[in-house]
Amino acid sequence: MIVNMHEAKTTLSKLVELAQKGEEVIIAKAGEAVAVLKPYNKPPAKRRPGRLKGKPLDMTRFDEADKTIEKLFGEKSL
Repeated sequence: MIVNMHEAKTTLSKLVELAQKGEEVIIAKAGEAVAVLKPYNKPPAKRRPGRLKGKPLDMTRFDEADKTIEKLFGEKSL
């Protein structure tokens, strides 16, 4: 959807709602596109090394054979 600057100023709330729903809103000035209104996607959380330090690991199934790996490599585990 392309809207001119004046319309964008008067209907900004409506245009933001459209952008949140996934519609691309292009704002034009004098008939030329100058901006794109799109939803903000929060970046994924940064990894924090060591966040599991001191917590016990579940090793009960560590030595069990993985059927998918056996199938791919055609070998039985020991």
